[in-house]
Amino acid sequence: MAPLLKWARGLLRRAPLAPLKFPTAGFDVIPATELLEEERFDEFQTGTYYPVNIGDVVASNKYQVLGKLGFGSTSTVWLARNLQDRDYVALKVFTRDHGETCKDEFRTYETIDKANPSHPGHRHVRTALDMFAVDSPGGHHQCLVQRPMWDSWKDLLRRNPSGRFSDGVLKGGLLHLLQALDYLHTECKLVHTDIKADNILHAIVDPGILKDFVKEEMETPSPRKYVDSAPVYMSRRFNLPKDFGRIVLGDLGSAVRGYAKRNHEAQPNVYRSPEVMVKAGWSYPADIWNVGAMIWDVFEGGHLFYGEDPTGKGYTTRAHLAEVIGLLGPPPLDLLQRGVRSKEFFSEDGKWIADVPIPQDGGLEKAERVLAGRNKEMFLNFVGGMLTWRPEDCKTAKELLQDPWLNTWEISD
Repeated sequence: MAPLLKWARGLLRRAPLAPLKFPTAGFDVIPATELLEEERFDEFQTGTYYPVNIGDVVASNKYQVLGKLGFGSTSTVWLARNLQDRDYVALKVFTRDHGETCKDEFRTYETIDKANPSHPGHRHVRTALDMFAVDSPGGHHQCLVQRPMWDSWKDLLRRNPSGRFSDGVLKGGLLHLLQALDYLHTECKLVHTDIKADNILHAIVDPGILKDFVKEEMETPSPRKYVDSAPVYMSRRFNLPKDFGRIVLGDLGSAVRGYAKRNHEAQPNVYRSPEVMVKAGWSYPADIWNVGAMIWDVFEGGHLFYGEDPTGKGYTTRAHLAEVIGLLGPPPLDLLQRGVRSKEFFSEDGKWIADVPIPQDGGLEKAERVLAGRNKEMFLNFVGGMLTWRPEDCKTAKELLQDPWLNTWEISD
């Protein structure tokens, strides 16, 4: 009887869940005059978003949509339940004209997952579980299936009244982030190119927040509106977990192979590295510069670089380069000689010719306003290994993981 009982229990465990029935009333309706979430994007006006409904069951009755997690210009993201194996997942539903983007991203995640799972950085890079397509009257929409994640660093900053991370939170997060980059660079041969607080996430180790999310959606349905009969929902946030999971680097949609140097535009504007700006050929070090500049956002309470042109026309490369010169001094001539765009900003002998004044703010030491004494000195040495004019002078993720500041929790003068 024991084997039969074991078989019966296994059968019960494998029985699919019945879909939940979500409320069809009792929610706030957003006024038609108020633009809601993805409705603000031009892509919405062209009808390229898939009209997801909370409660939908998709992919041959495999996944049920439980609530909206977020949105972007190319996709919306939803918490869902795999009814067959009962796991929670995140569904990234792409707009109709970004199907190839989804397929490319899925192939990148496959590369990441298979490269070397025993590397310590593997668990700090987000991967994908599945991909499928759904149909709408306008055509096909590709969907990416991933493990759900808790808040990003950007969200965590918003929850923090101080608007910045403590030394300990920053160091702990950077240890995980640099492990992720070491894995991407050395094992996967990939450059992320889009490292920002939005894309640095926390793994979920407290399943209670997933259950609470669904319970809240059932009891207090998300506000929404209808545009040409298609629903647009307000995103719902997870509650604070009892325990915080590891840092996971996500959104690999812009990742490229790193074994060949490239010259196309890349990176968020304020994090662009010098070699990207002058088009001197870039690869893995661009990610490291990106991290060095981003630290200011989460630790110092503002950007290190803004790139705001004095003419008032917003971000420009010349304004950004002027700020880098003000911080690091003039660039080496050999870097400029490799840059396709260098002649727009520098003379043949390396003199600054762009019509933007170079800030005289006192360099990195003045830019760092939180620390003092030996702690500040060690921190600036750490950051100095990332913020270098020449990409070949930049430290690797593996080298930065050994840095004394990163590995010393209490620093006294």
